[in-house]
Amino acid sequence: MVERVAAGMSLAAEFERRAEGRSETPRAALIDLTHGTLRRYGRVQAIVRQLSRRASGDALVEALLWCSLYALESGRYADYTVVDQAVRACGLLERWNAKGYVNAVLRGFLRERGSLEARIQADVEARYQHPRWWIEIVRAAYPADAEAVLAAGNSHPPMCLRVNRRRASVAPYQERLLATGIGSRTLGNEALLLERPVPVERLPGFDSGEVSVQDAGAQRAAYCLDVADGQRVLDACAAPGGKSGHLLECAQLELTALDADAGRCARLERNLARLGLHARVMNADCTRPGDWWDGVPFDRVLADVPCSASGIARRHPDIKWLRRANDVEAFAARQAAILDALWQVLGADGRLLYATCSVFPQENDAVIDAFIARQRSPGARAVRLPLPDGGAAQGLPGAERDGFYYALIRKQA
Repeated sequence: MVERVAAGMSLAAEFERRAEGRSETPRAALIDLTHGTLRRYGRVQAIVRQLSRRASGDALVEALLWCSLYALESGRYADYTVVDQAVRACGLLERWNAKGYVNAVLRGFLRERGSLEARIQADVEARYQHPRWWIEIVRAAYPADAEAVLAAGNSHPPMCLRVNRRRASVAPYQERLLATGIGSRTLGNEALLLERPVPVERLPGFDSGEVSVQDAGAQRAAYCLDVADGQRVLDACAAPGGKSGHLLECAQLELTALDADAGRCARLERNLARLGLHARVMNADCTRPGDWWDGVPFDRVLADVPCSASGIARRHPDIKWLRRANDVEAFAARQAAILDALWQVLGADGRLLYATCSVFPQENDAVIDAFIARQRSPGARAVRLPLPDGGAAQGLPGAERDGFYYALIRKQA
């Protein structure tokens, strides 16, 4: 799986492919090994380059070495066990001639660990475990916080819950969690941050819709859109439905939820059904209103646009290595097209909330500033408003939440 990600496949696609077949490998073990290795991808690559005398190696053997180095550095296993199992794996992978090479590289790592550390620190991709272009953007945007932002991108993500206010209350639900051995603390409103992640099967009332898994940063969207009973609301890029569900929990709305992917629309409908909520779900491209809009303006529009996902990279550790520097410009162009299209369906004095899970300014302030500059026609001027929750537009990833950006725009009549 790691070898295929290195060749350009997404990790999510690999897990979907595995789910369609038969595998006796526990999912938790696969998640640990694949995610752990890819979070350290820049580092393990640099270590192999330092220790290998081969100009270019077999891609599958290289991936075996990366995974083995992660296992050694994780501290969960005895060193000799990892080395022994890696050598045995060469046979399972039908790479019998690589046994000596794998043994030599891993034993070299154990022998030279101290000196290796000093040697690879000069390599910024090995040190920060992000691509060089990504590091440069973060450093330029957040000089004082760059180290923390990059470190967060390599960390294990927090697990946060959103209590469905229509079916439960925060304090009693927190007590139920504690009764099952799950510690948590409140983060305001309906958010509960778990002391450690747990399978959703362990969450009381999950199947009956009492609670959802949603990052605290993502939960800001419903409060920043500031919805009220009776409003006509559009969630323009809605799947898998976390924000749609939260909006419907907050108020009685006439909600339309769009997504361009039919499979994701089906997942959205399942998520809403679990919560006991209803929306008009449509498989449509939000940039083509003529295909789906009935001509009645919306009071509120949520534009949770496609982006680099640089604020949630720790949840998808393959993203940083699959993305390319020119992808950021392409995302910005797509985001501008979405804003221009959705502006047409927003009613006079309506509010549009622009949201990304990115920390790159090129996808955030730059896109919004350019959009506001374009929308200056009488009766439909774009005016940026303070966020209703009083928070900053750009939230950076940290111990409690992921990195999200929000901008609220009013269509001034």
